[in-house]
Amino acid sequence: MTDSAAASSDFPDISQNPAETPTFHGLKPLATKRERELQEIFGDGGMLARAIDGYRSREPQTEMARAVAAAMDTHDTLIAEAGTGTGKTYAYLVPAMLWGGKTIISTGTKHLQDQIFARDIPTVRKALAVPVTVAMLKGRANYLCHYYLERAQQEGRFASRHEAAQLREIVTFAQITHSGDKAELASVPENAPIWAQVTSTRDNCLGQDCPRYKDCFVMQARKEAQQADLVVVNHHLFFADVMLRDTGMAELLPSANTVIFDEAHQLPETATLFFGETVSTGQMLELARDCVAEGLIHARDAADWVKLGANLERATRDVRLTFGQDNTRMSVAQLADDHELFGALDSVDVALQDMIETLQHQAERAEALGTCLRRALELHQQLERWRTGATPPAPGESPLPLLDPDAPRVTDGKREKAAKAREAEAARLAAEAKPASGTSTGDGATEKTYTPPETVRWIEVFSQAVQLHQTPLSIAPIFSKQRAGAPRAWIFTSATLSVKGNFMHYAAQLGLDAGKSLTLASPFDYPNQSLLYVPRGLPQPSAPGFTDAVLDAALPVLEVSGGRAFVLCTTLRAVNRAAERLREEFDRRGWPYPLLVQGEASRTELLDRFRALGNAVLVGSQSFWEGVDVRGEALSLVIIDKLPFAPPDDPVLAARLDALTKKGLSPFAVHQLPQAVITLKQGAGRLIRSELDRGVLMICDPRLVDKPYGRRIWQSLPPFKRTRELPIVRGFFDEIAAEAGD
Repeated sequence: MTDSAAASSDFPDISQNPAETPTFHGLKPLATKRERELQEIFGDGGMLARAIDGYRSREPQTEMARAVAAAMDTHDTLIAEAGTGTGKTYAYLVPAMLWGGKTIISTGTKHLQDQIFARDIPTVRKALAVPVTVAMLKGRANYLCHYYLERAQQEGRFASRHEAAQLREIVTFAQITHSGDKAELASVPENAPIWAQVTSTRDNCLGQDCPRYKDCFVMQARKEAQQADLVVVNHHLFFADVMLRDTGMAELLPSANTVIFDEAHQLPETATLFFGETVSTGQMLELARDCVAEGLIHARDAADWVKLGANLERATRDVRLTFGQDNTRMSVAQLADDHELFGALDSVDVALQDMIETLQHQAERAEALGTCLRRALELHQQLERWRTGATPPAPGESPLPLLDPDAPRVTDGKREKAAKAREAEAARLAAEAKPASGTSTGDGATEKTYTPPETVRWIEVFSQAVQLHQTPLSIAPIFSKQRAGAPRAWIFTSATLSVKGNFMHYAAQLGLDAGKSLTLASPFDYPNQSLLYVPRGLPQPSAPGFTDAVLDAALPVLEVSGGRAFVLCTTLRAVNRAAERLREEFDRRGWPYPLLVQGEASRTELLDRFRALGNAVLVGSQSFWEGVDVRGEALSLVIIDKLPFAPPDDPVLAARLDALTKKGLSPFAVHQLPQAVITLKQGAGRLIRSELDRGVLMICDPRLVDKPYGRRIWQSLPPFKRTRELPIVRGFFDEIAAEAGD
């Protein structure tokens, strides 16, 4: 269980002080009747054991179900870290079906979303024999759009004959599908480019003005979700609605009694993505193409649409040319005042205002042209906010008034003068602002009057695109604002939320109460099932040739493990070097281990091949650190090159660390270290996935042993048996081989 009072001085106590002494993980104790009911369900010979083959009663699972039920009873908040194998999904599904009322379950990955909807919910519902209705809601890009399907047929813009054939399959699919979910059409891959032509986006959806609105698959899915007792969504869908009001959550959330976030360790990153604001060259190019297409259909003689679109496209593509060939990320502060980007954005703005001016005179001729005008105005607003540093609208706020068609053009001089005036006004208002009295959030906490968080403006450059971001340094005030209002239960669960049982870092990121939490140990026998190996003699990660030194240490272990390994790297550069070196070594030594490398195929395909081969070595980076479940002998060794500290050159991280320093806090202790621990726990969690799994976790970073903070890191991992000696590792694998031969 969590002992919040045991927090190290490195982690300041940012939890709220409850008015009463916590008696049950910081929550009001569960009623005796509820306790008995849960025991009858989860206990030996209980309802789950009778209905599910192979089910075994586990006290940690029952304990989590009690805590979840207690939070639901009082509309409170719970943070639950449940070790691998605890059975956390059943632990929250049972109370949700019985006492959760209208429940939204949000997952971090589509894989878990599908698993909960298609497997776990039906299993628990049948075991409990409860008449619970269920729906799964996805983002609009997953649903076929009748309007854009018809437009694609009319335009006939195909990159190849294969794409034209795919469109014919989609046309047939549209006539027979009930849901319109593109995942149902297996013959056309979900990532096929043709889908972009036959699905809608928030930007180009015609809404109620669409001639096919009554048949809309997106609206149908939202209606089903509105009527269901349990709705399964994903984090991206949930948070997109906070700022965009475009996912159907706007209707769902007010009616929900319970919100459950599974894979909740991903929330800070996902929420940061959506609570900020991004303008991309891709949005501009898509707008230009749609304006030309709709203009030629509905107002061909009114303007030179092709020229207008070409001007906007050309100006937009020139933005990418202001940077070098390499992909990069940088803050605005890193750019010189006369950087070419600013001039290129001026040209985009001129071309965009030309398009807006034309659309304002033609928008009434067709709903599609009106939609193009709305998009163009919104992009103009967003671009202006990014250029001037104006704060994006808060959750639930309307954006600033749209561009006045009679207003004069904004010249460079006027723009600069207006920007300075806005900055001065914002500074004056911030200085005059006074703290206001608090209001209740519904979970016993007090919500302070919302104050927009400080933001950082930065640029992300890709091979053919540029994104302009404005990102909040803290998402806690925005998320707290979202959680305020009608009382409801909020459950946050994952296998990795704490640092040595301390939830301070995670709670601070989201503005939660760290005292309302519990840690549930994994039921796996880690001391006997696994071994943590930190090789001796490795250089510091910053040393030249570090990756080669890691591979020198890893090759003898790969030999005794017979392949069957993940090599998890912290950078793509290390992935490429590791793949190159391992390919050379395997060929030179004649080892028969297939080598699978991130980027050579999709993640799903690589994992399927890894499981099927049985002796492969897979080299990957961040996307393989979590959400990967390989059980059995196919994965017996996980090699991690170094502790996963986030790169300090990340613009958002750099700004957050600078803000902590200005507050007199240690950025390393308060942010970098706990975040690295949580990420490392995810990577380490790939190894032991069942009671029968056995294997070695090899961490090749000497800081785990040499640095004072290393102890805090390895003590946060499961209780592996530990060694620094290669002969002990060999003996461990020999023992596994001997047992397999018996």
